[in-house]
Amino acid sequence: MRKKLFLLLALLTSYYLPSTACDACNRKQTVVFSGLTHGKTPDSQWDYLIVLIIAAIVLLTLFYSVKWLIRPGEKSVDHIKQFVVNNNSYEG
Repeated sequence: MRKKLFLLLALLTSYYLPSTACDACNRKQTVVFSGLTHGKTPDSQWDYLIVLIIAAIVLLTLFYSVKWLIRPGEKSVDHIKQFVVNNNSYEG
């Protein structure tokens, strides 16, 4: 119940707080980033390429981290995971 209340409060708060660029920054931005970012505008086409590469790396990392978290794929009998899963005693 507490988690649901916190989530609802966070969602309502994020709806009312401004999360987009201010008017001054919005006027300076290019069409691609209009309304999304604050601050300095991109200087060249290399800036767009760098952002695109970073976004691809982040999405690829997110995909594989979720994939390997859900289905790790270690099938070897002597893998450390098998020792932890099959060991019923706790030594600590």
